[in-house]
Order: sequence, then C-alpha cells, then structure tokens
Amino acid sequence: MTPGMSRRTTIKSALGATGALTLGIPAISGAAAAVNPSDELTLRYQAPAADWERESLPIGSGALGASVFGTLATERLTLNEKTLWTGGPGAAGYDHGNWTQPRPGVLASVQRRLDTEGKLTPEAVAAELGQPKHGFGAYQVLGDLELAVPGAPSSPDGSYRRTLDLASALAAVTYTHQGVAYTREFFASYPGKVIVGRFSANQPGKTGFTLRYTSPRTDFTATASGDRLTVKGALQDNGMRFETQIRVRTDGGRVSAGANGTLTVTGANSAWFVLAAGTDYADTYPRYRGADPHGAVTSAVDAAAARSYDALRTDHVNDHGALFGRVSLDIGQQLPDLPTNQLLTQYTGGTGAADRALEALFFQYGRYLLIASSRAGSLPANLQGVWNNVTNPPWSADYHVNINLQMNYWLAEVTNLAETTAPYDRYVEAMRAPGRVSAREIFGSAGWVVQNETNPFGFTGVHNWATSFWFPEAAAWLTQQLYDHYRFNGSTDYLRSTAYPVMKEAAEFWLANLRTDPRDGKLVVTPSYSPEHGDFTVGAAMSQQIVHDLFTSTLEAARTLGDAPDFRTRLETALGSLDPGLRIGSWGQLQEWKTDVDSRTDDHRHVSHLFGLHPGRQIVAGSTWAEAAKVSLTARGDGGTGWSKAWKINFWARLKDGNHAHKMLSEQLKSSTLPNLWDTHPPFQIDGNFGATSGVAEMLVQSQHGPIEILPALPASWPNGRVTGLRARGGVTLDISWSGGRASRIALRASRTTDLTLRSTLLPGGERVFRATAGQTYEFTP
Repeated sequence: MTPGMSRRTTIKSALGATGALTLGIPAISGAAAAVNPSDELTLRYQAPAADWERESLPIGSGALGASVFGTLATERLTLNEKTLWTGGPGAAGYDHGNWTQPRPGVLASVQRRLDTEGKLTPEAVAAELGQPKHGFGAYQVLGDLELAVPGAPSSPDGSYRRTLDLASALAAVTYTHQGVAYTREFFASYPGKVIVGRFSANQPGKTGFTLRYTSPRTDFTATASGDRLTVKGALQDNGMRFETQIRVRTDGGRVSAGANGTLTVTGANSAWFVLAAGTDYADTYPRYRGADPHGAVTSAVDAAAARSYDALRTDHVNDHGALFGRVSLDIGQQLPDLPTNQLLTQYTGGTGAADRALEALFFQYGRYLLIASSRAGSLPANLQGVWNNVTNPPWSADYHVNINLQMNYWLAEVTNLAETTAPYDRYVEAMRAPGRVSAREIFGSAGWVVQNETNPFGFTGVHNWATSFWFPEAAAWLTQQLYDHYRFNGSTDYLRSTAYPVMKEAAEFWLANLRTDPRDGKLVVTPSYSPEHGDFTVGAAMSQQIVHDLFTSTLEAARTLGDAPDFRTRLETALGSLDPGLRIGSWGQLQEWKTDVDSRTDDHRHVSHLFGLHPGRQIVAGSTWAEAAKVSLTARGDGGTGWSKAWKINFWARLKDGNHAHKMLSEQLKSSTLPNLWDTHPPFQIDGNFGATSGVAEMLVQSQHGPIEILPALPASWPNGRVTGLRARGGVTLDISWSGGRASRIALRASRTTDLTLRSTLLPGGERVFRATAGQTYEFTP
C-alpha cells in the first residue's frame, strides 16, 4: 500500500427501482439540486409522433425492434427483425463481391502504375478492380402493427404524454378522455424474446382495439384464429422465410378473430399482446439458411402468453437494468419541465443545468440504444441499430466497415456494456470463411479480408462505387474491438479462443500483401485509399496506421499466448520495416497521404489520418504527432455529418482538450440530432449516438496507453460532478467525483490481480503505481 492510499474490500451498492446504480456517495458541493432519476433518464413528448425518423421512440431486444408512434385513434408500431434481409444466396447473381471472372495481373498492374504515376483517380482504380454489386440486398422493415382504438380522440389535449424511460426500457403513452385515464406501455423483452404492449384504463370495461399487421410488401399472408394472429411469408428477392405471431390476452372483455386477419378486443379492463418474429437466416457460410422460423416463433409467443404481464415486465426491467444501471452520470444537471424536443431546441451548449441535463441524457441514450440493438443471439447493430421503416433504407442500413460498424461499439467496454459485443464477435468470426475466399480470389493470398461494406451474407469483396469500394484494411480494424475486449477483461481464454485466431489470420493477410515502397524501402499498403477522400496512392496514413495497430496488438497477443516464435519473428520484422503512417507536413499538419498534399481549406467529414490518435493508440497526447494531429483537426473545422462530429469529440478528448470536445458535443446536439435524439447524418444513422457516448466517456477516463487517466479532458462547463461504473483497461471499474474541475474522490474496483498505474491531479505527484488485488476496492481521497 502506498502512502495516501486507503483500501476497503467493498462499496455498498443497491440497484434502485429506476435501475440507477447508487453508491451512497455524499452529494457534491455546489452541484445542482437532485432531480427525480426517472425523469432525468426519460425522453418525453406532448404529442404523438408524426414522422418515424424524427419522432418515433425506439425499443429493442437485439434481434427485435419496434418504433412507437403513440397516435391515439390508431396506435402504430413499426416492427423489425434484424436478420430480415434481401440479397445473398437465393438472390440473382449473388457473388459475395468476388470477381466474376479472373483478372490475372490486374492488381499488380495498378500497383505498378501507382509506383510510377504517384496517384490514380478513384474512378480509374474502380474501373480496374471494381464490379457492380450483384444481390447485395438491403435490411427490410418487418411491417407495422396497427391498433385501432374506438372512441379515442383524434388529437391529444393537455393530458397527453408520450415517454421512453431509459432506465427501465419502457415506452408509454398516457392521456385522459371523457374522464377516463388511459395508459399504453410497450417494451421489447430480451429474456422473453418478444415485444409486449399493454392497453389499460382506470375504469372497467373501457379498453378495446382492433389489431392488424400491415407491410409495404405483398409477400405474406396474415390469418387470425382465437387470440392468435400469424403472419407468414418469403421474400421475393431471395426466398428468405419469415414469420410473426401475435397473441392477445385480456383482463375481462373478449378477443375475437376476424376473417380479414385481425384480432379485436372489446369491453376489457386491460389487454396486452406479445409478439415474436424470426426468419430462417443462419450465419453459416455459404448457404446462410437454417431452420424454418415457425417452431421458435411459436415457442416464444406461447411461453410469453402463458405468463402474466407483470412477470414479463419484471423480467424485462431487471434484465435491462442489470446492464443499464451499471453507469450513472451527474454533471450538475437539472431537468426543466419541458418536453425533450423543446429541451433540444432550447439547448445552447452553455453551462446551464438544463443544457447539462440534455448532455447527460444523450450520453445515457447511447448506452440504451446499444443494449436495445445488440444482444447475444442476433446480428450486431447495423447503420440504424435494429430500427428501419422501409424496404430500401439509406445505404441499405448495412454494415459499413470503414468506420461505422466499429464506431457502434466504441462505447461498449468503457461504459460497462461488454456483453453487447457478443454479436459483433460472432459476426466478425463468421466473415472469416468468405473473407478467405476473397483474399485468395482477389489478392491471391492467405488470410482473410473484407472491403468497405458488407451484409449478413459474407459480402467480403468489392463493388464499383469509386469512392467507397476499396478498403481491405477493414478486417484489421474490425479485430481492434476484439483485442480491446481482452484488454478490458483480461481473459486469456477469450483471447485464445475468439480474438487471437481472427487477429492472426488478418495479420497473415497483411504479411502477404504489404509491398516495398521504391521511394524509401518501407513496407506499405498499395493501392491505398483514405476513406472516402482524394486519390488512390501508396501508403496513405490511415492504411499504415491500421496495419501498425494490427501488428502491434497481434504481436502482444502472440507473446501473451506463447504462439510460435517464427510467427512472432515475422511480425517483429514487418513492424520494423513498416511505414508507420506518421508524417508532419509543410504547415505543421499530420499528413493524410505520404506525399505532402493536404489543403488547409479541406473540411472533409472523414479525418481518417488521425486513426492513430483515436481509436488507435499510436499517438500519445502531448507528443509531436499529437500536436500535428491538432493542427489537422483544427483545419478540418467543427462541421461535418453527425457521426463525424461524434468522432471529433473522441479526437479532442484524446488530445486532452475537454472544452473543444464539449464544443463538438454541443455542435452534434444543436445541428445533428433529431427530436427523438437519434443522430442524423442526415439521414438517421445511429453511429453518431454511439460515438458521442464514447466521446463523453473518453473525457472522463482513458486507458488506451496502459495508465488509467482520471478526468483527462474535463470541460469547464462541468466543474462539479460524479460518474459511477466506467471501465478501464486492466479490469478496473471506476467511480469518480470531482469539484472545482479537480477529482475529489476515486474508487477503483479491480476484477483481477494486476499492476496498475493511476494518474490524477488528486494524487500527490500526479501518479500512483501499485498492485491491485482481484475483488478489492481502492479509494483515493484528499
């Protein structure tokens, strides 16, 4: 034990009714008055949603999602099942993006031209290496559930309230009509594998509705019998089978089935439905098909219908709260009595308690959305999480892997949601088989590869959109999250069985495909393209930094696991010869390309050449490289699309400039956030939500270089505060209080025995190095 450090074995904690983790920590001097935790974590509105993208409220259980409108006369829920995709096997001409005809020597020809000409236009390279997409497909809306409510008012009055409680993951609608108080409540249950909705009134016999399923497609049949509505179909594009079943239960009254595929409730005290859905998708190459969904859907809906509404609700709230309640954030917020859309409209980015309330809510909303759209047993969160209302969503609502899928998971480890990464791990593992084929057929090499974007059917090759078809570094970047999961939890079993095989095979690809740059003898990526910007060149900064990150992490993992010495030697040799992708240009900038051609007036949304700063760990704050990164970032400006602003929050946090990080958060809220707090590119794209939450966490704790840094980028607008439950690499959970801009209390809980370095202004000399024992809590106070 070092001087000035005390230790205790536990911190008393309790999970309250709202799901917020409380630690019995004294109130912070100067903090705003306490607010009702349920209100503080609730989105609320005074009118139904008129627009899906801007106003509907999302609920989800990973595989299933729904968007709640809250319309009175006809309630509407837009439904999603994340594996419902067109394209892939069964679709015309599907080829995984691999060249449909051999192209001997074409890649080497492009590389030779780059050596001699220095650069090539994206169109020129796409003409040589690309091809049109065949059968790529798109994520599909499952349909809409409509519940017509007889006698409901046509428009809301002052009693109307529509809410989404993040702590309990419950969406609700309440209103009063002709002296009767009505309540609707909706949730997506991960334990129950169902979406649940309940209609009730405070007077007996006043609940009734007619439920029907609608869809923009015509590839289904809907039949009702007893209390069950069954929807079956097969996508015309690829033959994928899908099924939805809904059962309705009542307290009093009756349920009747209509010949037109409807269920009608009359005279009930309350009524609730359970909805299950599935497809015959399976994540196994090359067929991507499994069992007919009927059995699993029937089992889920019948099991849920056999239980009480209260039991389903309790299991759901407990399951969600066990994840969501791990982290709380108090930045002195005080929520005013305003609907969330007005709170957003009135937001200034200043220091007021109302502004801080929106910032804290937005932080927690990202965590809520990740829990709702990424749970074990389904695909990872896509460009829209799990929510989609059309058959042709923007960018197919696919998996862009030149930043977007990766950004979706930046928040997972640090905000204590490691379990949400299970679908990501499985998805990346499933890409190895088709990725090996693309590596062999396009590059003629071992290893595995995926390019700029992919789908659930192993699309690991190319298309021909010139500025976004080529990005073989994507596989290497995807492995970063797997290795970071190990760095946070320390499980060598996970490293050996899950992360390292994927990393090693990605490294083998680059050991085979790096080329020697004739200009300086360094190993480089060629052809190389900085997403989605400029010309094709040799050794663009991002390409080199990603490969450097992969080789560094894979070498660390190989040493940890004691893998074959010859492989480690090959990695060490390649790292020694690798161009690191770090150069300072003529105006002090970190160069985006190996040649000094960056423009001071370039404000492109991608700031790809700062990968080594974030999410990489190649650039350390305060270094010469960091100062050059700051010059580049400043020149790019504070604009951009929603996800771009979110990335810039993380950049500025890594540069330890909390005020600028906060400015980027405020810019995102002011101009890239919709009334329902979804991020907009535009259009809606969920990675900005996830990236912003990650950025706030980076402002409060960082550990990418090993030492745990406390409040590395605290903005002046958050002078007093408290955060509980954040995670740091090394298996550490942190509770931090601060006052006057300086840490006033740090509680550090270790999940394993290891050496730790803690850095904070709270500590004499600014640093403590000590050995932490698994299961112990270490507390630091003045």
